[in-house]
Amino acid sequence: MSTETHYLAVDLGATSGRTILATFDGSKVGMRELTRFKHPMVPIGGHLYWDLPHLFNEILEGLKKVAAEGIEIQSVGIDTWGVDFAFFGKDGQPIGLPHCYRDEYTTGAMDRFFADRMPSKEVYAKTGIQFMEFNSLFQLDTQRREGSSVLEAADKILFMPDALTYMLTGEAVCEYTIASTSQILNPVTGDLDADLLKTLKLDRERFGRLVQPGEVVGTLTPQVQKATGLGPVKVVAVAGHDTASAVVSVPAKGAHFAYLSCGTWSLLGIESPKPIINEQSFRENFTNEGGIDGTTRFLKNICGLWIFEKCREDFYKDPVRFPGAPQGIKELTAKCLESDYDGIIFPDDDLFVHPDSMTAAICEFCRRTGQKAPETVADYLRCIYRSLALRYKEVIALLAEMGGFPIESLNVIGGGSQNPYLMQFAADALGFPVICGPTEGTALGNTLVQLRAAGKVGDLWQMRAISAASVELKTYFPQK
Repeated sequence: MSTETHYLAVDLGATSGRTILATFDGSKVGMRELTRFKHPMVPIGGHLYWDLPHLFNEILEGLKKVAAEGIEIQSVGIDTWGVDFAFFGKDGQPIGLPHCYRDEYTTGAMDRFFADRMPSKEVYAKTGIQFMEFNSLFQLDTQRREGSSVLEAADKILFMPDALTYMLTGEAVCEYTIASTSQILNPVTGDLDADLLKTLKLDRERFGRLVQPGEVVGTLTPQVQKATGLGPVKVVAVAGHDTASAVVSVPAKGAHFAYLSCGTWSLLGIESPKPIINEQSFRENFTNEGGIDGTTRFLKNICGLWIFEKCREDFYKDPVRFPGAPQGIKELTAKCLESDYDGIIFPDDDLFVHPDSMTAAICEFCRRTGQKAPETVADYLRCIYRSLALRYKEVIALLAEMGGFPIESLNVIGGGSQNPYLMQFAADALGFPVICGPTEGTALGNTLVQLRAAGKVGDLWQMRAISAASVELKTYFPQK
């Protein structure tokens, strides 16, 4: 008789998503991708939005596939990117479409907020969150200033994983880790900050009851059951922020480690038993986001492989300027070995946020800083990887200083962990081991929290032991 149990992890990144069937045999987790789909930003009326009904329908497709295969799943959990949110009316129906965080409508929003709502130091003291113009606080303030009819009509304001959970169950909740990305949650009180809500003229009740990762929110509604062919499957509030889920899966064995969630963004941080909110963390613009079991993810958001992806677009658009750019990712990334270019960019410069041409932005940065610009595909790749590695070194030094302990290793999770050249550059820059895996850390962390909700695992360290048993890790050691 099989003792295996099954779970569905819904993992939604910005622009693409997946549903993954996870199977637990008592000691390790196996994962199989059921569906993969794109969900590009939708340009309407001068703004960028997410297609919420499309996202929901893709989740239903994953559930239908589970039913078609005759698989009995114990629960479903959803994680997404941070800060964005959706509106719902009193009748439970979605109102409008959620703004995308890359919409430029919040340009200048922070300065406006600090000028006439609340000073930056007070906001940081309340939230401990890195200032970024697309944070939920500034999105909501911008919509309030612009007289948004959707905001005015909304009965519920739910962050993206909570919105999709609501559509599956009819239960409105505010999961702690995703709420912590908003710059509205106070990590000391553990709830949305009343003073910040007052500046937005919003009632706390609009955001749903606060829940911690691992709480069973409800079951699939009768309508969803009928649409998918499943029964009243439980829906668990996992660590709803994708980075929080990914950090759950870090297979660390001790406390003196840093983690890097390496993808479009490089999220580099440590785990802390309590928030680190002081003059230095404010000055360096570090963030305190919610983790599992009351931990704080003290980290820095760094512009990551977004720079590579945008350069790759340029390589293929302009084959005359960039001849011979390989189509395959492995072959393309290996081109960096053909260059000895020594120029460096600062990945977090505003030039690289959303340029029309990333290669042109890199050339402009080099011009401004008195460096020779890259010329070949290999030059650009070497420049990107070395620059990211050196930025990691800078941030880790600050993490060790503010965290109060020496950092002895870097655990890298996410797709970027499969780039051997970036990982080796990082190990060389840091001077200590870089441990890569799991690649599918977000979905694995999502599953581990569902396992705990089902009573299959205990504390965080047991979860991490299961993670280590479930994947093959690769370690890069300094060569220089």
